[in-house]
Amino acid sequence: MKGALATSALIARPVTRTERGGGGRPVSLVTAAMIAAARVGFGALSPRLTAFWVALALLVVAGCGGDDGDEKTGAALPAGCARVSAPQPKQVSLEPPPATPPGAASATVETSCGSFTIALDTARAPRTTSSFAYLARQGVYDDTLMHRIIPGFVVQGGDPAGSGTGGPGYTIDEQPPRNLSYTRGIVAMAKSPVEPPGRSGSQFFVVTGADAGLTPDYALLGRVTRGLDVVQRIEQLGTPSGRPKMPVIIRRVTLQSG
Repeated sequence: MKGALATSALIARPVTRTERGGGGRPVSLVTAAMIAAARVGFGALSPRLTAFWVALALLVVAGCGGDDGDEKTGAALPAGCARVSAPQPKQVSLEPPPATPPGAASATVETSCGSFTIALDTARAPRTTSSFAYLARQGVYDDTLMHRIIPGFVVQGGDPAGSGTGGPGYTIDEQPPRNLSYTRGIVAMAKSPVEPPGRSGSQFFVVTGADAGLTPDYALLGRVTRGLDVVQRIEQLGTPSGRPKMPVIIRRVTLQSG
């Protein structure tokens, strides 16, 4: 109980920090909890999160400024993962796509640890899936990092800059379903805590925990229907800070119709 109270006190303590959101605009974060949320690419922490997740969020804050103690450059790769070097950051500045259907029912994400397939939820998220398909066709996701991996929570990628601060040069808004639960295999779009619900750029995350405990503020993209074992393999290279032990790259994203 004392530990939980101490954690609550730390969260309440005001701080000043500036971050950059998914659309590349600076945002001002005013609490430790909000900084932690920005570091994992999500908004204000849900009341459903346990004290464990709050403590984890504080670890994220502590681990952001430099080398993380959990990282071991000599760490063994999980079977099925290739040893790769981090790609060069890419600067992307695109105009928003036209508001048209994505023309694709699913997307296969090929990574250095294998491939997984996302069934795009075109019915409930037409704008978000259309934007994702547009970015895939433009090659925005090719040779980019899975830059944030938190075991039991999420794996996150889609930032052409590779730092968690980049985006495609535009954002779109689409409210997610209000009854959406971020359970294992759900794929959604990341945003900064100061951005409105449903805003997205290019960064996306796959939920690896049974339930991420997030409020329905993150634009729905779809669900992993094949290759969840690959996502779990990627998860093995995560740390509590979210900084991967070793690079995992997205080689390309290909779209399938029908």
